[in-house]
Amino acid sequence: MRLCSIASGSSGNCIYVGSDHTHLLVDTGISKKRIDEGLHTLGIKGEELSGILITHEHSDHIQGLGVFSRKYGIPVYATKGTLKGIMEYRSLGKMPEGLLHEIQTDTDFLLGDLRVHPFAISHDAYEPSGYRIACGEKTVAVATDLGIYDAYTVENLKNLDAVLLEANHDIHMLEVGPYPYPLKRRVMGDKGHLSNELSGQLLCDILHDKLQHVILGHLSKENNYAELAYETVKLEVTVGDNPYRGEDIPIMVAGRDAVSEAVTV
Repeated sequence: MRLCSIASGSSGNCIYVGSDHTHLLVDTGISKKRIDEGLHTLGIKGEELSGILITHEHSDHIQGLGVFSRKYGIPVYATKGTLKGIMEYRSLGKMPEGLLHEIQTDTDFLLGDLRVHPFAISHDAYEPSGYRIACGEKTVAVATDLGIYDAYTVENLKNLDAVLLEANHDIHMLEVGPYPYPLKRRVMGDKGHLSNELSGQLLCDILHDKLQHVILGHLSKENNYAELAYETVKLEVTVGDNPYRGEDIPIMVAGRDAVSEAVTV
């Protein structure tokens, strides 16, 4: 299996997950041109995709969905609430009959040789979800846009080989930054985004010896930067109640505008 961030951040998100035989995208929050360019670096063509998994209906996760999915006729999978939000998105355009497919959290479904497990997340959207995706004995997950996490979240992120995990903001930068107060409250709220510290604490709860790759994603342009997210998460692992140190874990940070290294498990 391979996991790669084509784009990850407050301005647009698109993640590739695939096996030798089945290729998926999680979210299409960037232009068709950028998605195609990202797939090209992976040696994949748009028409080779088996599906698009949508986490929720915010524009930074679906702004390229209509154009891209129509061009290649790619089926789209999302929860009932997310599909409602997608259909309300003004820039979506008319979707061909049969392209949108409703799924349910905590109910697995198969796409090719990949088993997809959607799980609920806490965010200010209709019915947002993260995704745990397995091929044989290998499993990866994408978990961003988490206001908070709990035992249910941890359970869905256990025993992974690789994970793309949100590290959205530095709390101090957010507090003193340019955002208006209501937006600051939203980002820090239970249906907002995970701070660097909380990202590190969640990582502590899911660490195990076989976790090969951690990609930090969905960084805020205004309230975070890559080095700070990386060092904060590493520190949380080191000081956390677990047998690991930050330097024991292979951590990378996904860029907003650059395709990440494709990790293979």
